[in-house]
Amino acid sequence: MKASIKGAIQARAANPDWWRGAVIYQVYPRSYQDSTGDGVGDLAGITQRLDHIASLGVDGVWISPFFKSPMKDFGYDVSDYRDVDPMFGSLADFDALVARAHELGLKVLIDLVLSHTSDQHPWFVESRAHRQNPKADWYVWAEAKPDGTPPNNWLSIFGGSAWQWDGGRMQYYLHNFLTSQPDLNFHCPEVQDELLGVAEFWLERGVDGFRLDTINFYVHDKQLRDNPPLDPALRNDHIAPAVNPYNWQDHIYSKNQPENLEFLERLRAVMKPYGAAAVGEVGDAQRGLEILGEYTRGEDRMQMCYAFELLSKNLPTAAYIAETMHKMEEVAAEGWACWAFSNHDVPRHMSRWHLSDAAARAYVVLMMCLRGSACLYQGEELGLPEADVAFEDLQDPYGIQFWPEFKGRDGCRTPMVWDGGVHGGFSHGNAARPWLPVAPEHLPKSVAEQEGDPDSMLEHYRRAVALRKAHEVLARGAQQIEAEGDLLVIRRTLEGREVLALFHLGEGEVVRDIDEGWSALDEARALGAVAPGEGRVTLGPWGFALMGR
Repeated sequence: MKASIKGAIQARAANPDWWRGAVIYQVYPRSYQDSTGDGVGDLAGITQRLDHIASLGVDGVWISPFFKSPMKDFGYDVSDYRDVDPMFGSLADFDALVARAHELGLKVLIDLVLSHTSDQHPWFVESRAHRQNPKADWYVWAEAKPDGTPPNNWLSIFGGSAWQWDGGRMQYYLHNFLTSQPDLNFHCPEVQDELLGVAEFWLERGVDGFRLDTINFYVHDKQLRDNPPLDPALRNDHIAPAVNPYNWQDHIYSKNQPENLEFLERLRAVMKPYGAAAVGEVGDAQRGLEILGEYTRGEDRMQMCYAFELLSKNLPTAAYIAETMHKMEEVAAEGWACWAFSNHDVPRHMSRWHLSDAAARAYVVLMMCLRGSACLYQGEELGLPEADVAFEDLQDPYGIQFWPEFKGRDGCRTPMVWDGGVHGGFSHGNAARPWLPVAPEHLPKSVAEQEGDPDSMLEHYRRAVALRKAHEVLARGAQQIEAEGDLLVIRRTLEGREVLALFHLGEGEVVRDIDEGWSALDEARALGAVAPGEGRVTLGPWGFALMGR
């Protein structure tokens, strides 16, 4: 192990709770920076732009998949867990990225996709060859019903049955996502051992942790029981678009199995000697917070998870946020959330919630005041709206399947805009056309246009992150939260220090009385916060106040 990696491990060991309250910046590699001119972002491009990420004041960077893959789902269909896809570079490029990130004080979390592989992975090629081979049970195979139909009623998130017929084995295989993404069989001990070895491989290369894709999908019901129908009143589109019948089932057997906890505990044991941390994606529309609490409870499971409560399409009102946090206290009091408003799977929240500039500024400050860690998605710091991608330019199979009612995920994955030039600085002027078109409406919001402008969204994000970094109570303190109409009242406490944050999430004006002894935080004015008056605070539309004592 290199001395630099040993040093990073020692630094994490000295501060094992570095992840608690951390702010993590997500990079989607295909769309961050193209260093070769082929129209696709790469690892060397990310390394070139790490200074920008560090300038935001964040604690770490989460890098979406860059492993070898046929790219049917853009890297979430892995064909080799231990190598870099040539379109993104090489293992040497990855090592250089980690080294530079650590020089800048940034942790590196990589996206591990453990629930399924590509159908081109050598494991699956061997598994499907016939029923008697060393990897025959590495994937979820099942007999057809007597009438030839699939083994049960499970549905794929990407539409249709979760079962695909294979004429070679004369059996169905399970795929919770694309038919080209067969699910691994976690009931097979060799599968778990191999995946734990994958995690250790990347830990040995110096990564600081993982983002775990679809963490609650790893284990399926061994009896393959049918999922029951879901009460229509409980349907929502947090996980799948409303046009997808996936929302009509209660997925109590196809995911969320109790045996999953045993694997998570094994994974945590592998991570512990490295001081590494993980954030899991909980894909469940009805029990997301409960699962979050279960998966992050204690010292032997994952450190953080995120559910989709703040990634939903509905604008989070004061009442909704308070209700969500109260539910957290009820079902996940010992757990730890990682909140996000945007990521690579949902429309950008500027457009999804139809936010004004003032509202967007209030929401990012609000995120920095919530108990939990936080994830920011690339371009969010620029205030980018969702890009409008024409049907003929779509790349996402999910969008192509359900277009036009659901346009897929390409609108949030268009290239990052660094300047107002050709391709927005994503790649040089005479480079190949980017894999997705640069959104013209993004160019005036580029990094170059906003850099150094004290009134820009970019500088506001930097100040919001600095607010959390300046007050440990915001990163780690206890939380009391209540809604009073459109007013959200957050009180954070830690070791005798208190912060009171008031957010008016609506139009009009609200006046609230406050106790004596509160004074504006030093950072409040630069963020545009309202200063408290004598015994009261008056907030206009999307106004907020930040006070301490």
